[in-house]
Amino acid sequence: MSISAEMVKDLREKSGAGIMECKEALKETNGNIEEAIVCLRKKGIAGAAKKAGRSTSEGSVASYIHQGGKVGVLIEVNCETDFVAKTDDFQGFLNDLAMHIAASSPLYVKRDEVPEELINKEREIYVHQAKESGKPDNIVQKMVDGKIDKYLNQICLTEQAYVKDQDISIDELVKRYIAKLGENISINRFARFAIGE
Repeated sequence: MSISAEMVKDLREKSGAGIMECKEALKETNGNIEEAIVCLRKKGIAGAAKKAGRSTSEGSVASYIHQGGKVGVLIEVNCETDFVAKTDDFQGFLNDLAMHIAASSPLYVKRDEVPEELINKEREIYVHQAKESGKPDNIVQKMVDGKIDKYLNQICLTEQAYVKDQDISIDELVKRYIAKLGENISINRFARFAIGE
């Protein structure tokens, strides 16, 4: 099947991928736009995984103020080059992350930053609650593990469901931007301020 310039343009608009990547994806899927989008996403995420080990020594700090000055967020996100850090796409990504933090109140960027004593304290509470239910020990352990996992999903930014698209996590959103911008991206730190908290 011949791939027309119009098909490539259409796929580019829908996916944000480069011309050659779109053309190749359309060839692989015999011109099926929807399958080509899936193909590009798979390659993008695979490409994002390859880029994950690369150094991120550039980046930007963004701020976001919400609710008439009642909630504010500062966030630092790193990338590989100053060129990408200054793009509208990267700056928009930072703003979206800051808005997400304002709305979702995470406490940590990722799971390995959560202090062990906090996890142990939560585990103690969940064990007590589970034992009160009268369940056997092997079931109690599974219940506690599940609750700890859910708790970490709630307090860790990268594991939270993205407020603008509940079907993806913040980690998935980062991978999409890595694929889109062609550089490794890492969320370094953030601070959320709220009046009265």
